[in-house]
Amino acid sequence: MNKPGIRIDPLIVLIIGAVIVAAVFPVTGQAEHLFTIATKLAIALLFFLYGARLSPQEALRGLKHWRLHLTILVFTFVVFPLIGIAMAPLSDLMPHGLFLGLVYLTLVPSTVQSSVAFTSISRGNVAGAIVSASASNLLGVVITPLLVLLVMAQGSGVHIDGQVFADIAIQLLLPFALGQLTRRWVKNFAAMKATKIVDRGSITMVVYSAFSAGMVEGIWAKVSPRSIVFLVLFSIAVVLFMLWLTRFTALRLGFDDSDMKAIQFCGTKKSLATGLPMAAVIFGGAGVGLLILPLMIFHQVQLMMCAWLAGRYATAAATSDSSRRAAG
Repeated sequence: MNKPGIRIDPLIVLIIGAVIVAAVFPVTGQAEHLFTIATKLAIALLFFLYGARLSPQEALRGLKHWRLHLTILVFTFVVFPLIGIAMAPLSDLMPHGLFLGLVYLTLVPSTVQSSVAFTSISRGNVAGAIVSASASNLLGVVITPLLVLLVMAQGSGVHIDGQVFADIAIQLLLPFALGQLTRRWVKNFAAMKATKIVDRGSITMVVYSAFSAGMVEGIWAKVSPRSIVFLVLFSIAVVLFMLWLTRFTALRLGFDDSDMKAIQFCGTKKSLATGLPMAAVIFGGAGVGLLILPLMIFHQVQLMMCAWLAGRYATAAATSDSSRRAAG
């Protein structure tokens, strides 16, 4: 019998491909504007499909699962900032801007679309992930600047535009609500395997857009290759540690497998989409390019590692389903 070969998750291939294409052909000018609109529409469609897939009863259970949400928020806004504080000895080993960027990435909210997408792919608690990730971004508008003041000793210039709340509501929560309202007509379509294209496609578009922005800004040329290697290795170490810690803690607290996956994929992420504009607002746009480089690298690393893990969970779940059908 032939041994099965190593299967590379398609999402990882898409993410690596997006990075390569962005490095060679970054989207700029009017095309960037149009691509940004397309990305927002893809994310809105993604959340519409999530709303259509979930029964109202499942959504209500997700909203009521306060232990799950509290656990994820603690990882995002307590455990991660403690890691940032513990990095103080690194301040003399790298450019000051990069060090501030390392600390800043530990203070931003969790991602929304990728956290929910990975939870969905791995057959985790999607309803809980949607509520937790959305709450992280909404609360992060207030909590992140406060953490910056506390941890990074920034004493002035913090102004948060209320438009952030409107953007989250319009782009994420409204499509989800529309999916719930139209579920009786579109639930069968939303449940089709073909809709996985939207899951993977939206993440790929976010990666391409973010990496293109970095290429256009030229921030990659402002640091040495050794610093970039360090940031990559540091990001890998932190993601590995947080994936282990979130799983260990979730199981110790008695969460089931579905909730554990939501905690892992929501509690280990940091949002580039939210972190970049907040950095420009909090730090007044001065030298923000170098400061956001650690967050950009961390974002790519977390997506690749979590895509691999989500693929493993999905494969294990499919194998388990096949075994049960065969036994039945």
